[in-house]
Amino acid sequence: MNSELLFNRLFGAGNYSITIDGYFIEGYAKLGKIKAKVIGTCRSIAIDSALALRISEEILKTMQEDLDFDKRPIIFLVDTQGHKLSRNEEFLGINGYFALMAKCIFLAGRKGHKTVSIIHGEAVSGCFLAFGMMPDIVCALENSKIYVMDLKAMSKITKIDYDILLKLSKESPVFAPGVENFYKLGGVHKIWKEDDDWHRKLIEAIDNCSNYDNRIELAFCRNTRQNSKNIIDFLRNLKG
Repeated sequence: MNSELLFNRLFGAGNYSITIDGYFIEGYAKLGKIKAKVIGTCRSIAIDSALALRISEEILKTMQEDLDFDKRPIIFLVDTQGHKLSRNEEFLGINGYFALMAKCIFLAGRKGHKTVSIIHGEAVSGCFLAFGMMPDIVCALENSKIYVMDLKAMSKITKIDYDILLKLSKESPVFAPGVENFYKLGGVHKIWKEDDDWHRKLIEAIDNCSNYDNRIELAFCRNTRQNSKNIIDFLRNLKG
């Protein structure tokens, strides 16, 4: 989707000051009386260590700016084909940069910033896990694409025949890519349809932010990952 159209639908024309530097999105937006920080990516960029570091720096900068003031919500706009595949990135330790990015989002939430991610294009692999899934509320446009691993790649890694995985993907969302399947698993809180009022949906998402991660409960209510909740409840009772 065209970035200007996306911004207008999310924030309203004239209610934002956002710049796009290459594939990096940064700026501010007004949502009624709320002023929010906006950080994100666009055009399905493969996130490398430099971009992960830039995202982390912007989060830390926002926390520093709000240290003695009201904590602004942080809106993460997510569109990435995954991490950059290169030997150089592996030598640099790209996993460490992703861990830093995830920790910064987690810390922002614990410091009082409400955090919402909006999947507006692609959300793939570790980039989705460390960037798109870390905020309090995860929202996805219905036409976005979410998957952690392609089934053919999964077949190579697990040594399970592709046809078997394809069959399993039709029976269980655990094996299947797609926005609807991640919604069933609790990984996505809300799916926004094309004719929804995204501005109103975003304000609702901010209002519903909480430091409590309820995604196991969401999955259970959506009839998936039933054993996860049972195991967690058992361990909690055992500890008590």
